[in-house]
Amino acid sequence: MKNGENYSPRSRRTFLKSISAGIILASVPAFLIACKEKAINIAIRLSGTNHILGHRLRTKNFPKISKTIEIPYLIIGGGISGLSAGRQLMKKGIEDFLILELEAEVGGNSRNRENKYSKYPLGAHYLPLPNIQDKELVQFLEEAKIITGYKDGFPVFDEEQLTFMPQERLFIKNTWQESLVPKFGISKTSEADFNRFFEIMSDFRNKKGEDGIFIFDIPLAAISKDGKYDFLDKISMKEWLVQNKFLSEELYQYVNYCCRDDFGLGVDFISAWAGIHYFAARKHNATKEKTENVLTWPEGNSRLTKHLKEYSKNKIVANHLVYEVGIKGEGVIVNVYDNLKNESIAINAQKVILATPQFINGYLLPERTPIAKEFHYAPWLLATLTVTDLDDNNSYPLCWDNVIYGAKGLGYIYNQHESLGQIQEKKVITYYYSFSTNDLKKSRKELLTKEEDYWKQLIIDDLKIAHPDIENVVQEIDIQRIGHGMISPVPGFLFGKARVEASHAIDNKVFFAHSDLSGISIFEEAFHQGINAVNKMLNETALDK
Repeated sequence: MKNGENYSPRSRRTFLKSISAGIILASVPAFLIACKEKAINIAIRLSGTNHILGHRLRTKNFPKISKTIEIPYLIIGGGISGLSAGRQLMKKGIEDFLILELEAEVGGNSRNRENKYSKYPLGAHYLPLPNIQDKELVQFLEEAKIITGYKDGFPVFDEEQLTFMPQERLFIKNTWQESLVPKFGISKTSEADFNRFFEIMSDFRNKKGEDGIFIFDIPLAAISKDGKYDFLDKISMKEWLVQNKFLSEELYQYVNYCCRDDFGLGVDFISAWAGIHYFAARKHNATKEKTENVLTWPEGNSRLTKHLKEYSKNKIVANHLVYEVGIKGEGVIVNVYDNLKNESIAINAQKVILATPQFINGYLLPERTPIAKEFHYAPWLLATLTVTDLDDNNSYPLCWDNVIYGAKGLGYIYNQHESLGQIQEKKVITYYYSFSTNDLKKSRKELLTKEEDYWKQLIIDDLKIAHPDIENVVQEIDIQRIGHGMISPVPGFLFGKARVEASHAIDNKVFFAHSDLSGISIFEEAFHQGINAVNKMLNETALDK
């Protein structure tokens, strides 16, 4: 491996300034697709993560190394885990580090866009109230002024960042109902199934192991180690429902929706342990009233990204693809491609944190390829629609979260719901669709190859169930494709060998941090992964001395 000229820390600052000056925001032009059924036009933008640049990892046809820089600590990946790692380094008094990011901006699935009517998310869009025992997360929310103080021992959350009422509704039997749990028009058997199911979930929420620690908790690193319920990871959530004689179609649809929402895959494909975790891990103990509420913003979790970025100012280098990582002597050498300048550089680091998903790590560290193949990622499609109106037939008003029973997708969120100005010239909603299937590779290929018109029709047809006139009121659609949207905990994964092995550091020099190492792709897991990687790295460093 050839190295160019070595650069001093001062040269590194010059390098950072040149990178910042060279970043150009590349806009993707919208174009008009005429609808065959009517005379109006819908503006469609089809985009996604930079999979074209990412796919160059397979060929590695990059320019020769033109220069080398040195840095004590390097973080690869600017998603929530990478940004959290940067925050933790700063809190430990360490400022000499860089964060490299493939995309034009950091945040991963917690990024956003904006049109003239509203900001809107490109992925994750809410954070449930934290478990009060999660001290690290609570502290971060205090720093971000999301928690503004305390009363009677409980945190006080900024009311403008909590979901406003009405929060959620379900379209079922040709009408909207409050809540995502069907309340009207279901059989007594179904009603009894829901009651029994929630009683069992409440019991699981309170279960502790012989060590006195919760069986289900967030983060997963905090759960009991006695393994009493690990067997639930060996069967699917659907098998568990059948074994426990839950036969109601309405309950099946509800649990299937919840699993797809958090894991990408439905009850047929994810483990029972993961499915139960969805309902049992959140303790609802952050308020005196045990309120189930969420924090949300028009831009979604991009707001949390913004807070985390504050800790790594001038240390983030975007549009840079890491294509090779190797141990060399007492440190690590990382080869990086600058997508804007079309040049390759080498970075010599003492310690590296790979805050990248395992399907990427399999290319950076070939010895990790077999482990990476055990990680399953569900593709996602999001579509943000700007509409002149929504015909709701006034059975229940437009909510923050709007789910359509029996639809292919997961419904939509109303992005302006948190706006203090409730009278909107146009409404902006974001529709979510996860590919729940046993052939994720095929779905990923379909997602990336089918044309704009195909996805437009799928979205319109799905929304027509609740909004028959939707096609006549849509003005533009911004479609976001995410090929590897989130880790999906299939049976056997959460307590299997691959997840454990993938977390092991290499030679006390390369460490790992990503939500897929937890097996559950939520903000809290990614946040803690970054913290834990830094703590482990600094602890191991101290042992070196």
